[in-house]
Amino acid sequence: MFWRGSDNLRHAASILSILLIWGCNEKIHKFEGVEGPTQADVLFDPVKANPADYNRGETSRLAIWLTREESNWLALVSGLKSIGIPFRLTTDYQEALRHDVVLVYPYISGQTVSRQSIGAMQSFARNGGTLIATNVLGGGLQDVFGFKSVTEAKDQAYLSFSADYDETADFRDKGLTALKIGSETDTAANPGTNHYDVSTASILARYENGEAAIIKRDYGKGKVFALGVDPGQLMAKGYNRRQEDITDSYANRYRPTLDALLIFLENIYRQNQDGAVTLGTVPDGKDLSFILSHDVDYSKSLKNAIPYAEHQKEEGIQATYFIQTKYIEDYNDKIFMNDDGASYTQQLEALGAEIASHSVSHAVDMWDFPFGDGTETYPDYRPFVQTKDKSRDGTIMGELRVSKFLLENFAQKKDVVSFRPGFLSNPQDMPQALASSGYKYSSSSTANISLTHLPFQLTYGRGFEALTPIYEFPITVEDELPPKMIDRLDDAKELARKIAKIGGLYVVLTHTDAADSRLDFQKGIVEEVRPYAWMGSIRQFGDWWTARDQVSVDVKSRDNQIEIILNAPLALSGLTLEMDQCFEVVDAGGLDVSCEDGNYLLSALSGEQRLVLRAE
Repeated sequence: MFWRGSDNLRHAASILSILLIWGCNEKIHKFEGVEGPTQADVLFDPVKANPADYNRGETSRLAIWLTREESNWLALVSGLKSIGIPFRLTTDYQEALRHDVVLVYPYISGQTVSRQSIGAMQSFARNGGTLIATNVLGGGLQDVFGFKSVTEAKDQAYLSFSADYDETADFRDKGLTALKIGSETDTAANPGTNHYDVSTASILARYENGEAAIIKRDYGKGKVFALGVDPGQLMAKGYNRRQEDITDSYANRYRPTLDALLIFLENIYRQNQDGAVTLGTVPDGKDLSFILSHDVDYSKSLKNAIPYAEHQKEEGIQATYFIQTKYIEDYNDKIFMNDDGASYTQQLEALGAEIASHSVSHAVDMWDFPFGDGTETYPDYRPFVQTKDKSRDGTIMGELRVSKFLLENFAQKKDVVSFRPGFLSNPQDMPQALASSGYKYSSSSTANISLTHLPFQLTYGRGFEALTPIYEFPITVEDELPPKMIDRLDDAKELARKIAKIGGLYVVLTHTDAADSRLDFQKGIVEEVRPYAWMGSIRQFGDWWTARDQVSVDVKSRDNQIEIILNAPLALSGLTLEMDQCFEVVDAGGLDVSCEDGNYLLSALSGEQRLVLRAE
């Protein structure tokens, strides 16, 4: 949960007893015969990402020609995987130019590309290829891209797309025309941008001062695009919680900055790649992924969570309950992870809830906790919250592994895989701590802070060089910003409809300290999204997303047929293949396939399978 002004009232009852034990032995609850975990956690060892790991696949994929490895290419490929664009990454321009659609990243200059490659790019576009280049700074390509000069700036905060072009024709309907990409006040923290002084190109997007940010030109038989914005840099800022004053809203708003850039690239790819196939972002062919989640972090929250879970069971929905394992009395509250707390946890699970961790101490200063060594155990691990802003004796690993151990001890399903910290106190080392302690999924940031309404994979130390196996499912709507949740139900419904248009994720965070009008909100939003949303828990969606993230897709076209080659290392059901239209299925390869509006829904997919269509 986040800090609430009313929290002081619920703390007051326990303050006197806390003062009596201040400096003495803490008041703790010990479960008889429960100690652990007995095994130390092996700390996650990062492996530096290598561009060669992504250099595979057929020429039907988007080719990324990497001109400089010291860049944000890892964030870029994470974004492309999220939106579902099949790609191949290479440092060899000749290999890249064998594809129909090529993205040159992160920039073109006289120092990053050779004279031979410049001539090859010109021939590629002239002969019908589609060339997308970020930051065209040199190399004598001005005439090819249709501009006279390029100028760098750090003070651009807004980007506006025109909806008058094929690549952006759906942007107005999807609410993607106006984006915030930087700070208006802290310009030093802004991503660098470039603007083009246009000669023959069309302007697809402008900065707030009217200068050209993204341009397009027909060149010979092909098309060329020049981007003055580095999408990988912006993705790295959003995914790694490094954005400075880019978002103008903490939560509860539609802020699809990264999504718009990814959809722009997806549109270019699908319009210019013969037989293009992209992966859908929502299970079962639905428009929206919808998750109800609850923070259980107050002495009455476990009991009051039951009505929420009962409604979810009636609706046939599994939701996620992030439960604080509070076995120490301190400034925050009295103990509630005791025998009664364990019983309520079991009742929630019996009603279909996913049991997830919300830490041990729920400390606001978890940002500053030391990492720990992975040997912390219950009941010896005793973090103590001293004041609103200060605690002692806590470690990141202790919060994760001890809470997981206790919840798994109580729950029937001995596998807690999802985590959310108290106050969303989310330190830089959290991704590798989650990986070290056996978690798979995090819901610890908001969509507005992350600049995206799609899931993404976390990096080691929130850096730029190594991925962790942890996926983040950012929070869309929460219950603490004013006005009351029920009073913004209509806004929340409209927000769901907007995110559904981009196939996004909608995570609701509700505290269960009372079964009040927030339960009415839950009933109202479920009724709204049911016709068009997939609904489930963090774990259910996380398992599907993890499998989807590993699916590869290649296309071969010959003799009036389109052969789609799929490989799914992890089995999944309800994956959608997105194409421009429905074609006759010649050979389903054992797949159960249906198609509507060009979207092929696969009931199940496992291993390598092929789908052959007849192209009329």
